[in-house]
Amino acid sequence: MEIFQYSYMVKALIIGFMLAVIIPFMGVVVVNKKISLVGDALSHVSLAGIMIGLITGITPMYTAVLICVIAGLILEYIRRKFPGYQEISTAIIMSGGIGFASVLSGFVKTAANFESYLFGSIVAIADSEFYMIIAVSLVVFVTFIYYYRDLMHISFDETGARLAGIKVERVNSIFMVLIAVTISASARTVGILIISSLMVIPVASAMKFNQGYFRTIVISSLLGIFFTMSGLVISFYLGLKPGGSIVLIGVLTLLIVLLIRKE
Repeated sequence: MEIFQYSYMVKALIIGFMLAVIIPFMGVVVVNKKISLVGDALSHVSLAGIMIGLITGITPMYTAVLICVIAGLILEYIRRKFPGYQEISTAIIMSGGIGFASVLSGFVKTAANFESYLFGSIVAIADSEFYMIIAVSLVVFVTFIYYYRDLMHISFDETGARLAGIKVERVNSIFMVLIAVTISASARTVGILIISSLMVIPVASAMKFNQGYFRTIVISSLLGIFFTMSGLVISFYLGLKPGGSIVLIGVLTLLIVLLIRKE
């Protein structure tokens, strides 16, 4: 195929595949914990981190990861202070992220680079970013598998998880770090404005098949891979934005699933 003759597209397909696997992993947990907007909140914080990188000359992905991880831990701390009102912590972090990014935007001179982070530029990934995303994806994948059962328990019932001997606070903190790293690493490729969509849409589609927790994770990842690979191929041949193409294919697929799986 013509698409494989271009090294930048080969890199894009590899990165897209790896992110498409791990992003729905995070999505299954946030959807079941009913904190789906966490993706939006942390993506706005990662925007502030990217601006810091653009202003200081440091690779934006590195500063985005650092700021996003700090914000994720703060979000988890606030969430503990408001048990039963998890949306409060999400709203606070989102507001803080937007405010911080707004202040920093006045110091950013490279508008073109900034736009590539908003809407994604998976075909313009530098080699250093390419290897970092691969490393991050592998770490997130292995860590998620290691804490799979603990995450499953806290997804549905944190009180029951405590009674079962699970260190809920520690697992929640680890999960927040994982999701923060995943979002900040994905910002450059998928786009800050649409990363949360790729986290939720595959999961929403998979849930309609009523296959249980493990199979829902598998189906979500398979759908994420389908959305991403299809979006990249279509964007390559039609000259469209990859991030937007991926999400629109996801939305269309979800609508088809909803029509087919009527309950």
